[in-house]
Amino acid sequence: MATRTILAAGGALAAVAIVGVALYGSGSGLGNLAGLGAAAPCAEAAPVAARLDPLARGELAAFQASTRPKPAPAIAFDGPDGQETDLAASNGRTRLVNLWATWCAPCKAEMPALDRLQAELGGSDFEVLTINVETRNLDKPPAWLKANGIATLAYHGDPKGRVLPVVQSAVGSTGLPTTLLIDPRGCTLGVIKGPADWASAEGKALIRAALGR
Repeated sequence: MATRTILAAGGALAAVAIVGVALYGSGSGLGNLAGLGAAAPCAEAAPVAARLDPLARGELAAFQASTRPKPAPAIAFDGPDGQETDLAASNGRTRLVNLWATWCAPCKAEMPALDRLQAELGGSDFEVLTINVETRNLDKPPAWLKANGIATLAYHGDPKGRVLPVVQSAVGSTGLPTTLLIDPRGCTLGVIKGPADWASAEGKALIRAALGR
């Protein structure tokens, strides 16, 4: 009787150990159920991100394709009409989300390329969405865009200063510009921390690959 009890107890402990490995992972690549559940909403984005990785070259060499795509940061900002909106409002299309400021020289240097990219590839399935993160002198960014011939980009702003810290925390960026490529379901396909020539051949090739063109 005692032997049976010990064996039963041992079996129960083994079962607990197996469940523990399944739930928390063993460190050997098995992963964990909680992590798998969190990644599930963006599982379909993984093949797209993998397709983009070899295209990170030339002018887009700094592009970091997501190895495990996650939902994009939840950010709210002001739309062109001055009303608050968020990223989810434009789900259904691929978006290149760029954070910029007029006090950021590299931001201003890449803005014409972003404008050309929107003019050439923007449409029902793709949008370049630039968000100005300045909280003072709010008439300055729109005036700068107009003075520099930036005509195709709709103006979005974050006068409350909420977007930059959320995005920086999510992607590990410490400066501007920061640009995220987000798929139609709201999953982050990749990020660039710093400027890039998005209207270059490499930039357009990467966007077309994200769109499956």
